[in-house]
Amino acid sequence: MPPTIELRAKQTFALTPRLQQSVRLLQLSSLEFQQELRNALDTNPFLEYDPSASEDLSAGKTADGTGADGETLPAAQRDTALEGSSSEPVAESAASSDDGGDYSGDTGGDYSGDAYGRGASRYNGDSEASDPTEWARSQPTLHEQLHDALRLYRLDDRDREVARLVIEALDDDGYLRQDLADLTDIVDIEPELTEDELLVALRLVQTLDRPGLAARSLSECLSLQIDALPADTPGRDVAKQVVEHHLDRLARREHAELQKQIGCDAEELRIACALVRKLDPKPGNSYGRADDNYIVPDVIVRSVRNKWVVTVNPAVLPRARIHRMYAELFAQSAGASRSPLAQQLQEARWLIRNAQQRFETIQRVAECIVAHQKPFFQYGEIALKPLVLRDVAEELGLHESTISRATGNKYMATPRGIFEFKHFFPRELGTESGGTCSAAAVRALLKEMIAAENTRDPLSDVALAKMLADQGVLVARRTVAKYRHLMKVPPAELRRQI
Repeated sequence: MPPTIELRAKQTFALTPRLQQSVRLLQLSSLEFQQELRNALDTNPFLEYDPSASEDLSAGKTADGTGADGETLPAAQRDTALEGSSSEPVAESAASSDDGGDYSGDTGGDYSGDAYGRGASRYNGDSEASDPTEWARSQPTLHEQLHDALRLYRLDDRDREVARLVIEALDDDGYLRQDLADLTDIVDIEPELTEDELLVALRLVQTLDRPGLAARSLSECLSLQIDALPADTPGRDVAKQVVEHHLDRLARREHAELQKQIGCDAEELRIACALVRKLDPKPGNSYGRADDNYIVPDVIVRSVRNKWVVTVNPAVLPRARIHRMYAELFAQSAGASRSPLAQQLQEARWLIRNAQQRFETIQRVAECIVAHQKPFFQYGEIALKPLVLRDVAEELGLHESTISRATGNKYMATPRGIFEFKHFFPRELGTESGGTCSAAAVRALLKEMIAAENTRDPLSDVALAKMLADQGVLVARRTVAKYRHLMKVPPAELRRQI
């Protein structure tokens, strides 16, 4: 066939740059959003840091849309924050805090309090009006505790440096998983370190604090703890043999074989096994940790006059606004509309308006969640109701994908702790009466049943499923096993205590 020219009309859906930015900002976590805002402040000349505050976005609202005092918030108050006509050269700030003062960005809402926030600028810690708890030291980490204990020993510089090297090589749970021979290459000491010196330093570190630290294996960790017990402790000698040579048989509960290998009777073995179970397999976990992973809640939920109030966390609100002077000078310049700076001014306006829309959407979704899950805030996990994203989307008139972005990596601070938004969307399970309950409620029931079980005859997965069925919740044994695994609860044979 000869070549032909054909004209076709086709419709396609494309997101505008502003809508793309709005979608991207919505799915960011609070920390990622703050980083995005800082980058914009550094690169866009029309944006400036705004230390001022307004009460529009951070004003508390109950789950039914009323204010903290029970009054309905006017629509104008909700719509005027940060909005501004596109023809105006200046847009208002999206930043706000409840007390109307300057904000440093460390914390906010119920977590700071007026006394702490303003007291920091007035008191230096020596005044009677200062709060002593502000200067309280956090729990020391494992390495800090061992370094402090090491200072009490009179050692020469070489021995002290070797001991410090061993302490720094310990993992957070207290184990030394690095070979001693590899540590000789880490530090430059003349003459070169020997394994004997490292072994002596290791024995010293093992005696600095809690027994079991600086062990190279589970067997050595438990053995160190047994050695620290009084010599007349019942079952001490048998327990020492078990942890040094027969831990695998103890894990498999091969009690008959253990009696044969050790040469003890059933009662001696029972006492020794009970002693071993009281030992701490990870002694380093009892110390504080310098955790670099932080969760900043996006909203705060609290009870005010018997109503649950949802408040945007002032700590995450953006502190940015259009630089008025730069915007006015740019508007007065000739050929401003054709300048490359015009695009940056438009992007600055988009960022502030999209930031406002982001927090409005997050707060609306949070209010809807609180309205659906009110029993949770009163009774806990067992009262969580089944909820899906589609229900929230239909109630708010938004797309389900928007709700998914608004709940991803977003956290809610409640009187019961900090929870991810996704935590309030448990799966639905059927009941014998034809009703429904949530998977979270089933896990809470399982936790209560296991906590109340007889440790000498723990409940199997089949028994747990039967007990749930007696309460009207129909779940299969494999479902019980899955929930038990999610709760990190071992199976019945490993929970049994002799």
